[in-house]
Amino acid sequence: MQASALNRELNSATALISPLKEDISSNDSDGAALTVEQIRSHTSAAKNIAADPVWAIASVVPGIGPNFRAVAEVARSADDVANLGLAPLVQVFSSLDWDSLLPSSSGTNLAPLEAASPRVSAAAHAVRASVERLGQIDSSQLLPQVAEPLNSARTQLEDVTGALDAAAGASSIAPAMLGAESPRSYLLMIQNNAELRASGGIPGALAVLNLENGKLTLGTQSSATQLGAMSPAIPVDPEQQQIYSGRLGKFMQDVNLTPDFPSAAGTAQAIWEKKTGQRVDGVISIDPIVLGYILDATGPVEITNPSVISIASGGLPTQLTGKNVVQTLLSDVYAKIKQPQLQDVYFAGVAQEIFAALSDGKGDAKGLIEGITRGTEEGRVLVWSGITSEQAIIATYPLSGSVSGPSVSAAQFGIYFNDGTGAKMDYYVKRTVQLVKECAQDGYEQTTVRVTSINTAPIDSASTLPAYVTGDGNYGVPSGSVQTNVVAYGPVQANVEMVKVDGVKTEFAPYLQSGRPVGVLAVRLAPGESRTVDFTFGKIVQHTEPNLVVTPTVQDVKDVILPTENAQCG
Repeated sequence: MQASALNRELNSATALISPLKEDISSNDSDGAALTVEQIRSHTSAAKNIAADPVWAIASVVPGIGPNFRAVAEVARSADDVANLGLAPLVQVFSSLDWDSLLPSSSGTNLAPLEAASPRVSAAAHAVRASVERLGQIDSSQLLPQVAEPLNSARTQLEDVTGALDAAAGASSIAPAMLGAESPRSYLLMIQNNAELRASGGIPGALAVLNLENGKLTLGTQSSATQLGAMSPAIPVDPEQQQIYSGRLGKFMQDVNLTPDFPSAAGTAQAIWEKKTGQRVDGVISIDPIVLGYILDATGPVEITNPSVISIASGGLPTQLTGKNVVQTLLSDVYAKIKQPQLQDVYFAGVAQEIFAALSDGKGDAKGLIEGITRGTEEGRVLVWSGITSEQAIIATYPLSGSVSGPSVSAAQFGIYFNDGTGAKMDYYVKRTVQLVKECAQDGYEQTTVRVTSINTAPIDSASTLPAYVTGDGNYGVPSGSVQTNVVAYGPVQANVEMVKVDGVKTEFAPYLQSGRPVGVLAVRLAPGESRTVDFTFGKIVQHTEPNLVVTPTVQDVKDVILPTENAQCG
């Protein structure tokens, strides 16, 4: 009877997690507080049952004792999470005015956020301690009806721990990064997905974001073209230079040929300082898709600059929305404006209006946070701080865009795309990427990363698309065709065993970066043409579930990354 009652209480507590998430997502602080109290009531009852003397006696009985001890530990951990984790976090959530925390032209009171940091960190520590206690239980000797809930609790708590650690890290550095202690400046790179680079796209539009006590202003605007080439080039990591050439340190357009954003951002900071004399505190990268998410939250913005309106009179909109901004900035601007310098002016004008809307506090905080969160999850928002202590925290999360270090999972694969056309044809390329778990060989895991690409440009695009879009054959690629350098990364210590194109084995360029195997292959597609490239990695020593990181493109990420396929092994 006691076992059934304890199980019922824990299940009741678990069932309230989804309503709690809904309370928080709908900004219902009163509802969240009430839900947490209900969770605490159930976990407290479960803990009390497990503390009963009869349960304690059963815990030392040979054979069945470990099962009772394991269930008791789950109950204690659940109660600790409810009281030391969820309750303080909901108090923090209730105490913060999320609308007032967003950067604005009038500034932000960052004191509540600073005050919340210790409580968030304490909650993260409490949940982490529970995870460690559950991790010490040997589930292999337990009954299935005990082992399964235990493993489920471990998994759920590990997910919670990751989220809490992220929140604790963010709360400890966010106030300073928003200018609470001193003014901050960040180089904003808007990556253009129509001409791909490994981390997203060519950094065409550049601007300086200034933050002081949460007050956001847009400073100097420029473009990679305006900055010109570096001479001498900025020194870069030799391993990365071998893979991506010395262009990494020579042109702002090419700093992110490497997928390692900390490397790209550090180089961008150095180039900006050399060219403008201004040293920024960090680098933030977004793309036009994220601008669309922001506009969904702020509502439409109107271009007010007369010179930009004049440029737009050739057929471009003067009102930008979440629905038209991507096509406008990644396609229409090149069809309607022939001169690259005027394209840059229009791009800068759009960016200026969007960030003016942000600094004026337009839109709702919930929608803006959701949009930026979505962009971050899709790899479209990347952040680097030139302050070592802050970067050490950022580097532990995918937001850092690192290809090595604590943010990279043990069995992580990466597929990155670099344009080889010298044009804006990536707007027309549709891609899918899929992991195929092959049968193990000689005790090692083996995985194939399958990349399928199709050039959807019109068959007559050589004559119907602008020369600036097709490249006009200036870099050896026929007009209308697309050439892409596909770069595949495997887990540390693995090997790139072979590469196939449409099922035929082919030569490729093998490299290493930070102990990870790298394979590079150039793929050219005529209009309407499709190719499938298989990168097969062997000698994989990691036995954890693999995950996949892919360059964010114009496409929705869910349409690019397909579910993992498992080979049928005898």
